[in-house]
Amino acid sequence: MQIAGRYRLRDAIGRGAMGEVWRAFDETLSRPVAVKLLLPQDSDPTAAARFRLEAQTAGRLSHPHVVGVLDFGEDEGRLFLVMELVDGDSLARTLAASGPLPAERVARIATQAAAGLAAAHLQGIVHRDIKPANLLLDADGTLKIGDFGIARFLDDPSAALTSTGQIVGTSLYLAPERALGRTAGPASDVYSLGCVLYQLLTGQPPFQADTALAVLHQHLDASPVPPRQLSIILPPAFESYLLGLLAKEPEDRPTAEEVAGWFGRGAWRGAPKPLPSELEDYSRLGVPSVTGSAAAAPAPSAPAAGAVATVPDTEWKTSVHRAVPRRSRLPYVRRSRAVAVLGGAALFVMAMLSGLAWFAPDTGSAQGSRTEPTTTPSTSLSPTPSTTPPSASDGTASLPSGTPSLSSSSAQPADQETVTDAKPSPEKADKLGGKGKH
Repeated sequence: MQIAGRYRLRDAIGRGAMGEVWRAFDETLSRPVAVKLLLPQDSDPTAAARFRLEAQTAGRLSHPHVVGVLDFGEDEGRLFLVMELVDGDSLARTLAASGPLPAERVARIATQAAAGLAAAHLQGIVHRDIKPANLLLDADGTLKIGDFGIARFLDDPSAALTSTGQIVGTSLYLAPERALGRTAGPASDVYSLGCVLYQLLTGQPPFQADTALAVLHQHLDASPVPPRQLSIILPPAFESYLLGLLAKEPEDRPTAEEVAGWFGRGAWRGAPKPLPSELEDYSRLGVPSVTGSAAAAPAPSAPAAGAVATVPDTEWKTSVHRAVPRRSRLPYVRRSRAVAVLGGAALFVMAMLSGLAWFAPDTGSAQGSRTEPTTTPSTSLSPTPSTTPPSASDGTASLPSGTPSLSSSSAQPADQETVTDAKPSPEKADKLGGKGKH
């Protein structure tokens, strides 16, 4: 059978409600093509107009991920549409044959499908029927969007309902706003794509029911089951973004262009990015860095002094440290370590001297005792307050006389206050020069 004197039909490769698709050969240009013939539509007077609209819509698009339109016409009272031949299966057949697909392959499909939709949206075209059967894979695995039969232009004043009052589209992949009979927009295609990706990963659409009306109610009111609850292992970033495509409100979904970019750059893996080059030396010095999911952990209410601040990233990126400039970083680290060591040594020496001065025997009484000969060493400690070690009643161990005392105030928690009543005894007050009343 030959159409328009140049397209020889060979075998049927698909059939829908409006038309049937044939594998054909263009004898004028000597190339394989696909020819879609409009079926008799006695009950639908708008069928011919919609078929022409499909040709006009797809004809405005030229993109690697959209099936290209080559010709359109009428032969013996039948409208026909000539398209490039996609020599492969649809995603519907692929899913039926192999079941759920791995995340890597689904991400590649998402990138290409979203890129094709973004090109259509840029031309003011909404597909309105994104589903596995309309997403085709050629011999090398490249995806192409086909069947713009119910697409519409954004500037088309017609409503989302047909003249018979039926919603145009497939209920399993219909956006909530479409279920309410509202006009389809670019966000509606993104929602439908989210339903397709969900099915490719889990083997089932996000919503299922016995009737189309019940499915529409689920699109409006129910939340999709996260894939992890269906024992589907996905990177957390992938699952979160997928559920975002299925947001109930159109304004809460990303655009098709954003979806293509997100999947295209591999953000779905949730992998941390490497440290910037100016922080490489800090990494070599052993300074710990917070990466991945740890960056999203709740921060303390009041960071400790000297703590390194991290900024959580919404895209599973690596949180990085705020560092000094590259040129002065290493000298700064060496200088700061030397200062810390010297300062600590100085504080320790001062603490030793202060302790020795505090617990040393009274110099006046020692000089007075030189007139008495001493033949045996003393075996008892002097009861005077000047040589008595501090009391252990406060729960701390007593120190022998002459041992340096280190202040324990640094061991107190930062959020507590310690108040001590430290009145000296009369004898110690005399030693400190407190004999008279002031």
